[in-house]
Amino acid sequence: MATAQAAKSARTVVITGVPDGLLHNDVMTDILMIHFQMLKNNGGDVEEVMYPTRRKGVAYVTFEDQEVVESVLKKDEHRLEDKRLSRYYPLKVTRYCENVFSSVTSVLDMSIFKDQFVLEDLIQEIKKKSTALSFGPLQSNGHISVQGSFPAIKLLRDFLLLKAKSLSEKDKREESKTHQRPRRRLQQQRLTTETSNFVDGADGEKQVVVLDTDIYHYMKYFFSRTFLVNDNVVISDVTDGDITTVYIKNIGNRSDAGQVLKVKEKIENQSIKLHNTLRKERIYFQEHTRGEKQRYKWACENLKPYYPHVLIIPYDTHIDIVGNPAEIFEFTKKVSNKIQSLFQTR
Repeated sequence: MATAQAAKSARTVVITGVPDGLLHNDVMTDILMIHFQMLKNNGGDVEEVMYPTRRKGVAYVTFEDQEVVESVLKKDEHRLEDKRLSRYYPLKVTRYCENVFSSVTSVLDMSIFKDQFVLEDLIQEIKKKSTALSFGPLQSNGHISVQGSFPAIKLLRDFLLLKAKSLSEKDKREESKTHQRPRRRLQQQRLTTETSNFVDGADGEKQVVVLDTDIYHYMKYFFSRTFLVNDNVVISDVTDGDITTVYIKNIGNRSDAGQVLKVKEKIENQSIKLHNTLRKERIYFQEHTRGEKQRYKWACENLKPYYPHVLIIPYDTHIDIVGNPAEIFEFTKKVSNKIQSLFQTR
């Protein structure tokens, strides 16, 4: 069963940009099937079109031959055209097993730099270095939202942590050479205190790992042994939206400092493996009623025994499903089918 699911997901592409609400769903499904069967679109025989899905404007197209997937992906531009449409619509086509945790959002606190830099200038410098990221407006409290791929956000955070650490060490050197005025000493103490919570200790007594929040939840649920430590090591975490920061600290003898580095390496290695293999799907609630949420909860719990490696994370407005692409593909489809059958019997 798992092998068959994996083979099917390998023959599937994700279509975004499907015009929503213009035509009946059956008609739009037919238009999509025709588009991806046409030779001019590098298409071929289509096994199945899943539309609509719980994600607005998104469809899944499964081909009979995996080679067609490679051909379709090579086409520079897909334009959905049909006499039943008033104009053409550009489509984005991606491999189903891609788009894994492709976009996360984090809020960065830049206020610790305001005594050393003009924050607006620092933000401009960061934007030039991180062209793959999208930045929100800088708030009066020094916070700024950042959106993009998890690896790109992690690189940005690492860059800022090193910058904060270098400033802290520079202030320490200056303090040892000259007598600082009280205000300057207070600024240095604040910077040192705040960055000490985030920067790796040189002696290995304190380490930090930045993880995608969904990856972190999956690790905690299915790979809890990754976080097993002895009595001299303490692990804590802070979740900030799509980003979770894990802090690993040695509270025992200095001779145990190497254990902290080993734990950090174990967590990082496991997170990299999962980031390369997992996928997340989101099922949105349409009615936002208590009854609807209970129906979805029932459907997920009913299917869970058949998908032991799928993680279900419920929220007020949606449910996130995390797992390998093959299982997630089948799981979300069967949840949708169960919900539809419930509505039909009402």
